[in-house]
Amino acid sequence: MKLDFFARPAVAVAPDLLGCVLAVGETGGIIVETEAYEPDDPASHSFRGETQRNRAMFGAPGTAYVYRSYGIHWCFNITCLPGSAVLIRALEPTLGLEAMRARRGLESKRLLCSGPGKLCQSLDIDRSLDGTMLDAAPFNLRHYPPSGAVVAGPRIGITKAADHPWRFGIKDSPYLSKRF
Repeated sequence: MKLDFFARPAVAVAPDLLGCVLAVGETGGIIVETEAYEPDDPASHSFRGETQRNRAMFGAPGTAYVYRSYGIHWCFNITCLPGSAVLIRALEPTLGLEAMRARRGLESKRLLCSGPGKLCQSLDIDRSLDGTMLDAAPFNLRHYPPSGAVVAGPRIGITKAADHPWRFGIKDSPYLSKRF
């Protein structure tokens, strides 16, 4: 996928990522859920400006922004225009299922990548990938249209601007982090 795909507002990129295949090394799957974060969005890490932690959000479109949520789980985002990013919330696992099962310590395909922390654990994404461009190893992102209807709703797990309908998903996918 060409990086200019990401040189748009995150709210436009987020639904367009649904159906795309994301691989990290030998593991990955179909993106089924995303969330958009814009620079003027009080829930965005970029809202107060650039810091050491969020520097990747101000990088070139198509940069990986990886951060730890609540000191527990890694979260993987793709930058769009400066200060904006799309959180990859869930995948339908299709590549390297055995490696993902070993990393997560469970068998259920449905639970491997049904949330941002689970997704990062399954795909072995951590802070070492922060600032990496998506057109270089270990990433491989291919554009495909979604296999079902796209739905939008409020974002999850935030308190500021939670009512923005900037969470997008493939309707009725069993791999969503939470139903719409």
